[in-house]
Amino acid sequence: MSAARPPADARPRRTRAYHWLAALPAVGMLGGVPFANRVEPFVLGLPFLLFWILAWVVVTSGTLGVIYALDQARARRAGAAAEPSNGAGHP
Repeated sequence: MSAARPPADARPRRTRAYHWLAALPAVGMLGGVPFANRVEPFVLGLPFLLFWILAWVVVTSGTLGVIYALDQARARRAGAAAEPSNGAGHP
């Protein structure tokens, strides 16, 4: 019989190091604007500043996708470690 675990809401939440990746798009988008604040060159027909902001929107989606995948992998590992092994072999 396994020991009683507190409900998920009662356990303290830790910020994982990879969660700090979520700050990267904000820093890039807002912190880079003074350096990218120019019209020329045109990239994909857009002024450079507009392209810069649009590129960071795409990077934000990718970054959050990576964070989500890392969280899911961690949850699967935690779930697998919590399940007792009975030797039956699960697919």
